[in-house]
Amino acid sequence: MPKIVNKDEKRRAIALSCVPLLEEVGIKKLTIAQVAKKAGIGKGTIYEYFENKDDIIFEIINIHIENHDVEFFNKIKETNSTKEKIACFFYFVIDKSEENTKHFNGYKEYLSVVLSNDNEAYLEFNSNRDCFLLDEMRSIIDEGIKKKELLPIASKFVDSLMIFHKGLVLLRMSTKDYDAKESFEDYINNLFDLIEIK
Repeated sequence: MPKIVNKDEKRRAIALSCVPLLEEVGIKKLTIAQVAKKAGIGKGTIYEYFENKDDIIFEIINIHIENHDVEFFNKIKETNSTKEKIACFFYFVIDKSEENTKHFNGYKEYLSVVLSNDNEAYLEFNSNRDCFLLDEMRSIIDEGIKKKELLPIASKFVDSLMIFHKGLVLLRMSTKDYDAKESFEDYINNLFDLIEIK
């Protein structure tokens, strides 16, 4: 009797086996042959689980995002103040630990591909992610208003917080030794002087 394979689990396992490879060679240089070798399967088998290289990269990115979101929601649950929750939201940009820097550099390469290729799938994926993040920031601010930590006008700063987040990402990616954490703390302290209920 042939072994029954859960296609979603196998797809995920193949993608996970390639994470170190992607970090080593990068998105642009990654090949299907390298993926097959790393996963210990034939090149033809790859196409049973993925349409193309972009599909593999999306799966790896989705795995990273899932892990990031689980970590983010766990931190948010353990955090009481709105200001601390916003700091959790910015953690990916301001944390300079070796592990996070590795993921941040992967995101940097992913963004460079998105910005240079005009790939519709990448652009749609990025837009969906932006909408998700905007909703999360809105929830954090709305909760702060309900808990009487923030003035109602705080809701008008959600978009500017998101723009600031994108700006920090860009500055960290494009400026040598940029201190995103210091910029974040200055901005948040100034913003909370305006929106926090004293």
